[in-house]
Formats: sequence, C-alpha cells, structure tokens
Amino acid sequence: MAFFRNFLVSILFAAYVFGSPAYGQVKITGTNGSQLTASVLSQFNNPWAIAFLSTDLLLVSTKPGILWLVKSNGEKQKVGGIPEVAHAGQGGLGDVVPHPQYVNNNWIYLSYIEEDKANGTKGAVVVKGTLDLDGTPTLRNLKRVWTQVPKMQSEGHYSHRLAFGPANSNQSGKLFISSGDRQYQTPAQRWDMALGKIIRINEDGTVPEDNPFQDKGELAKTYWSLGHRNALGLAFDQAGQLWSHEMGPRDGDELNLIAKGANYGWPVVSEGTHYNGTAIPSHDTQPNFTPPKVAWIPTVAPSGLIIYSGTQRRDWEGHAFIGGLRSRALLRVDIDETKAIEAERFTWGQRIRDVEEGPDGTLWVIEDGPKGRLIRLSLD
Repeated sequence: MAFFRNFLVSILFAAYVFGSPAYGQVKITGTNGSQLTASVLSQFNNPWAIAFLSTDLLLVSTKPGILWLVKSNGEKQKVGGIPEVAHAGQGGLGDVVPHPQYVNNNWIYLSYIEEDKANGTKGAVVVKGTLDLDGTPTLRNLKRVWTQVPKMQSEGHYSHRLAFGPANSNQSGKLFISSGDRQYQTPAQRWDMALGKIIRINEDGTVPEDNPFQDKGELAKTYWSLGHRNALGLAFDQAGQLWSHEMGPRDGDELNLIAKGANYGWPVVSEGTHYNGTAIPSHDTQPNFTPPKVAWIPTVAPSGLIIYSGTQRRDWEGHAFIGGLRSRALLRVDIDETKAIEAERFTWGQRIRDVEEGPDGTLWVIEDGPKGRLIRLSLD
C-alpha cells in the first residue's frame, strides 16, 4: 500500500514541474506516518546548494556555474561576479554559505572547482565576496580563503561542503570544509594531502593554532579530522557538536559525529565493500578508528544536511534531515546527544541534492538533475 501511495505522490508531483512559479501543493506521508506539505517554487539546471539570506531571499547554486538570487515566491535573478568554474563530472559551482554576520558585512562564501589548464588537474577552492544587491545582484571583492591540495585528474569526490562554527562558542569565527578523497582512497590517511579530511580554518583563511595536528607538516595543520571518503553534509547541532555524513563505497554510507583529531578510517575500514566486491574490514575490527553513528546498508547516497531547530515541530528539535540521491528520499534522523538512529523517510521519487531550514522553520529541498526543483516543505 505504501508503494502505491508513494508512486501516486510521485506522479502528482511530476505534474507540477511546468507552469507558473506557484505549482500547487502535495501532501507527502513519511514511513512513520508524519506528513509534509510540499510546494514547488522554481526549477534549476543541476542545482547543488541552498542558503537563506533573509526570510524572503535565498541563494541557489548550480553546477554549471550560475548562482541565483531567489525570492521566497520562486522569482529568481542571476548573480554576477561568479568566477569561472570547471563543470565536469561531479564538479562545478558548489556550496554557498552566508557569513554568520551577513546582515552586517554582506559576505558570502562559495566553493567551486577550478582546473589547472596546464595539466588538466582539478580541485576545489573556497572564496568569499561581498554580495551587492543594489541593482543587478553581484558578488564583488572576491578573496580566496582555501585551496584543495593537491589537484588531481579525477572529476569526483570533491566534497567541498561548508559550515561555520556556531556564534558564542569556541568554534565562532571558524570555517569547516569537507575535502573528499578525490576517488583515490589512500590520500584520506596521508598527512601530505589535504584530501579525505575535514578542514578547519579561520574565516579569513588563516590557520588556527589550536588545530590538532601541529606536528605533521604545514598542510596537516589545517586538518580537523581525517579518514573521510566523500562528505557531502556538514552541520552543527544545538550543543555545538559537528555532524557530517559521507558516501560509502558500495553501501556503508555514514553519519559521523566529528571530533577534534579523530580518524574515521577510510579506506582502511568501512561498513561497505569495494565496487569490485572486495571486502573491507568493518570499524569494529580496528577500534583505533572512530565508527559512524549510523551506517546505511543498502546505500542512501546522502547529500545535504541540517540539524532542525524545532520551530514548526518541537518534537523534531535536534533531528537531522538528510537528502538522499540513490534513496530518492528525505531522511529524518533522531539524534539524542551522541546517539543517532534513522526515524523516517519521505519520498516522492526524486533525487535530493540539498536541504535547508527556512527562517520560519519550514524545510526547503532542491532536487538533483537538469530540472531540479526548489521545494518548500511545511511540517504538518
């Protein structure tokens, strides 16, 4: 019965793809009986990230290199001043995050992929700029704050998700960046390659003196944790703890509680297997590696992560919401301090690339692909 209900929802939702900015509303019922009311607001070519600037304005990045300024009713404008991006494979324009004091300084942080034209290698970079909304929206005064080292031939596993430390905490003024293994696996355990790591820098790009790896070389001074594969979600909870999820190889996707100096084991251990079927030892075989709080078998292919404030649903306060690509679902994960368990899935047959919480407590998701829709989800 649940299959036919979700199949019907998928058909109804697909019917709203074309037309005016207000496409209508659809009820989506989760696997635990909770309901969301979905409103489709706009559509984009391969969107990647969502970020709110105010109650009425948000930014949507798209992999081909266009950043959109979007009103809450779905009206949109292109933002000028975006640097050239290397759009191929999993690369392109990536995450977009306003500075915590955006209302005072208008700073926006972007991640994207650049190519070394001399040898064709690629890597992620993070820049900050001032968003000028007078007239045509334009990003000005760009400054680079981080470069993924080294660049590689691969066009995948960049990760390059961004998260600022919470205000009034010991992480205030710190920028966290997920840096993927670039599909080469072993760099995740190497000190001389900033790949397969969670990076921690100051908001101006300088390196904090209290980062954990001060005796492993200059590059390693930027690392906060290591042993990661392809982390496409970073978010702080209300207690100031950093959570991240990452895609496993064949199965074994992970939700991790990120601790200073911890090693999460990739590629030495995993809850999944290699694509060729070769087994990988699990975390419980080597306790020196930090195990995930949740591991998914079969895969969900997580992308995008928030920790919900509870504005519209107090009983969901502190829960994680995760977009699913392979699972074509929005996942709700119940977090209790340092423990986590999947609580519910909402599905309408589309790949979910990113999830964000609106200022009013609604959930906003962006679908993956050339006709990815921006959807507002009210919590019933």
